[in-house]
Amino acid sequence: MYVDAFIQRFKAGLTAMEGLPLPQARRAYDKLCRTFAPHDPAGMRVENGTINGISVRCFIPQQKMPGRILFIHGGGFTSGSNESHHGPAASLAQRLEREVVSVNYRLAPEVAYPAMLADCRAVLEAIKPMGIVGDSAGGRLAIDLAHPLSEAPPLGLIYPPVGELSHEYLGEDAPLLSRNDVLSIRHLCPEINATQRDCIPPSSSMEILTVERDPLTRPIEIAVAHWQKAGTSIGYRCAPNMVHAALHAHAQLPNMEAAWQDFCHTLKQRLNR
Repeated sequence: MYVDAFIQRFKAGLTAMEGLPLPQARRAYDKLCRTFAPHDPAGMRVENGTINGISVRCFIPQQKMPGRILFIHGGGFTSGSNESHHGPAASLAQRLEREVVSVNYRLAPEVAYPAMLADCRAVLEAIKPMGIVGDSAGGRLAIDLAHPLSEAPPLGLIYPPVGELSHEYLGEDAPLLSRNDVLSIRHLCPEINATQRDCIPPSSSMEILTVERDPLTRPIEIAVAHWQKAGTSIGYRCAPNMVHAALHAHAQLPNMEAAWQDFCHTLKQRLNR
């Protein structure tokens, strides 16, 4: 599939959600994202459950090494679930050869950002993961989970909001995510504007994946340069011509698949050290 076809299909799905009651819109978002996900890898076991009262979905690959990974889904802090991000979480488990625990944290506007973070922390404390991975909104949550830890595990971040989320620092508008979209999310969840917090690297070991056409990429690259100067070991790659949300269709978009494969491969190397 060409990226323009993905953009058209995903945008059409988002447009169809406009005006729907929030519960119905969230179900539509889950369904939209799942339409791009491949079948689960052969031998993958998927189990739904709860940990410390928080809904989770566990992905257990046939070939499994010790240790678990905490996965935190994206969706703009208002949508997304274990269902919408089933495909990326299953792929992550297969490529890392480790169990992945995907957390179904509560969403805005029903709760504020600190409550989302508390849900993720409850699962983190229970499973003591050897790595934390998050995409978009989930990447922000992963960073803020790691910050207070005395020894944060390796982080895997896929186009997270970082640093100063303002017109001055954001990149250009892009398909599926505009500057105004980001600012609207910041208004809803003001705690995600992390100018001061992100002066300090959240972990000493990180893998980061961005996409070329995304207003969040510029502040991420500013943060990466700052963190590297502070001595953090960071692997960074930017998928050319790709857009925000392309992770869902990585198996069908060659540039995204190549970046995702490299991201998972190098993150696995960090976990194996």
